[in-house]
Amino acid sequence: MEKLFQLKQNGTTVGREIMAGLTTFFAMAYIIAVNPSLLSESGMEWGAVFLATIISAVIGTLIMGLVANVPYAQAPGMGLNAFFVYTVCFTLGFTWQQALSMVFICGLINILITVTKVRKYIIKAIPRSLQNAIGGGIGIFVAYIGLLNVGIIDFSSGVPALAKLNDPAFGLFLIGLALTIVLLVLKVKGAILIGIVATALIGIPMGVTVTTEAISFTEACRQLPSTFGAIFTSEGLVSLFADASKIPLVLITIFSFSLSDTFDTIGTFIGTGRRSGIFSDEDEKAMETSTGFKSKMDKALFADATATSIGAIFGTSNTTTYVESAAGIGAGGRTGLTSVVVALCFAVSAFFATFVSAVPFAATAPALVVVGVMMMSAFKEIQWDDFDEAVPAFFAGVFMALCYSISYGIAAGFIFYCITKICKKQIRDIHPILWIATALFVLNFILLALI
Repeated sequence: MEKLFQLKQNGTTVGREIMAGLTTFFAMAYIIAVNPSLLSESGMEWGAVFLATIISAVIGTLIMGLVANVPYAQAPGMGLNAFFVYTVCFTLGFTWQQALSMVFICGLINILITVTKVRKYIIKAIPRSLQNAIGGGIGIFVAYIGLLNVGIIDFSSGVPALAKLNDPAFGLFLIGLALTIVLLVLKVKGAILIGIVATALIGIPMGVTVTTEAISFTEACRQLPSTFGAIFTSEGLVSLFADASKIPLVLITIFSFSLSDTFDTIGTFIGTGRRSGIFSDEDEKAMETSTGFKSKMDKALFADATATSIGAIFGTSNTTTYVESAAGIGAGGRTGLTSVVVALCFAVSAFFATFVSAVPFAATAPALVVVGVMMMSAFKEIQWDDFDEAVPAFFAGVFMALCYSISYGIAAGFIFYCITKICKKQIRDIHPILWIATALFVLNFILLALI
């Protein structure tokens, strides 16, 4: 175990890694039921997507843990799955087989730009001030996810407002938040995981923690062939390029998939990896000088790139590195053992989906909020009294939550960074890759507006 994961070198223990893995799993376990419910709207079999979600999460997370030795978990990404259904299938009129084919191609593109070190060079091109802003922004985003999941913010009146206290889920969230904060202040080991489990148990008499009906494992296995390998049939890749008039639209859609997937991952790695020391300055130097996949960042980027195409083969939208991994990192996870634990939990959940889905958002939301608080410490590295630095940092940090997208937050930061440098006549300070990335973001916004 020590030889494989280098626990001592990373300042961690088996017990801490297991606890971190459980914390990450429960923070993201909602995807097991949410993803098939969403993708099934496009005509896919619920049970097939259910298994595809779990299989892609297991394979992607194992690659992350065993190859890269970092504590990140992968699964079909929220936001990208909504884009898959509501934009690609409903608005643009593509079939789910064609949409899966686009995801598969997106994965191949991600592998290509990872092997050619393009994603690595993008990370190196981002100024340190923006990297700190992304780190703090990820904190806001993670906390915001928790608040939205529990419904603490009410949008029914058209204006964001605090939800009413008479909602049992809201009450349970407040209890869980107070409990988790107390445990962390008292420095109790496993505070975040204990908070999740205790809050879920408290939710039973409150009627918030309840089991839901889920399809049996046997029935899900019967349905899996309907999506497995569907991209290689006549309804998949072949039909995707059959109509020449649609090829420009196909390419635009693949471009949008790839851009969001790429920068979501980059933002997550920068935001959670630097403050925790998972991706250290030494690792960055190794990344600059290595010719193969020798640094942790290189391996982690490759693990993330391969997961998307694997998921598409089984039948799910983009598999990506989960920002909820921050919960496990906040609980002390530092090596791939955390990821292996998450993968094992996903594998077991295929047989116990009813019970896993019983853990309510109200029990996991407090963990995301407190982890968000921890991650906002990155903001202290930014010179807020320097308006030139503060403007791009503000937009990079805040837009992630407001737009509910890591990549859009990064896009806003890039755009305003370029604007400030142009105004200050410091164009030479803008890395060529940053120019290209900014131009691609602007192009993406224009294309999305047109389609």
